[in-house]
Amino acid sequence: MNAIFIGYDPRETIAFNVLAHSIQSRASKPVAIAALKLSQLSGVLTRERHPLQSTDFSFSRFLTPYLSGYQGWSLFMDCDMLMLDDVERLFALRDERYAVMVVKHHHVPVETHKFLGEPQSQYAKKNWSSVMLFNNALCQQLTPQYVNDASGLALHQFHWLVDEGLIGELPSAWNHLVGYNPPSAQASLVHFTLGGPYFSAFKDCEYASHWFREHEAMLYCAGLKNI
Repeated sequence: MNAIFIGYDPRETIAFNVLAHSIQSRASKPVAIAALKLSQLSGVLTRERHPLQSTDFSFSRFLTPYLSGYQGWSLFMDCDMLMLDDVERLFALRDERYAVMVVKHHHVPVETHKFLGEPQSQYAKKNWSSVMLFNNALCQQLTPQYVNDASGLALHQFHWLVDEGLIGELPSAWNHLVGYNPPSAQASLVHFTLGGPYFSAFKDCEYASHWFREHEAMLYCAGLKNI
C-alpha cells in the first residue's frame, strides 16, 4: 500500500480534506493518507516556529522518511493541491538510483506575500520540497534531531544529501504551480501555491472550477436532502 503524507495547517483544513478526497477518488490501488499535524508530532518536532514559516508543515514534511521507518517509498505533498490523476502513476516513477524525486522548478516569485499575508521567501530550489517522493532507506540523515536543528535552507535545499545527484526529477505535470506555470490542461497535480480557491481572493484562479467540483463531490451523500 502506498503511503502519502500531507502537510496539515488548521487554516487550510478544507484544502487537506479536498486533496485527500481527490487522491482517493482517482487511485487505482489502496493508499494510506496521513496528516502531518503538529498536535500529533509532540516530542518529535520540537523546533520553534520560524518568523518566515508560512505553514505548520514547513519542516514536518522532512519527517516523512522517519515516520515511514526508513522503509519503502513515501510521498509528501503540501495540502494546497488537487489531484487530477491516478497517484499510482506517480509512484510508478520511482527510481532506486535516487533518494528523493521532485519537480525541479525554476521558480523566482516576485511578490513578497502570499495567502493570508504570509511572507513569500525566495531561495534556490523553491517549491522543490512541496512534492517529494522519498526513497526512505536513502534518507536516514533526516532524523528528528536533524530536522529540529537544521536551518530551513539546509532542509529545503536538500543539503542533507551528500550528493545532489541523488535528487531525481519528476515531470512538471506532477506539481503544476497555479499562477506561475503557463496554463495547462494536462496537469496531474495542481498546486495553489499563492492561495487556493477556498480563499475568496483566489476563487477564480486556474483550476478553481475543478476544486469546487471536487469539494461538491466530497460532500455528496445519497439521500442528503432527506436528512
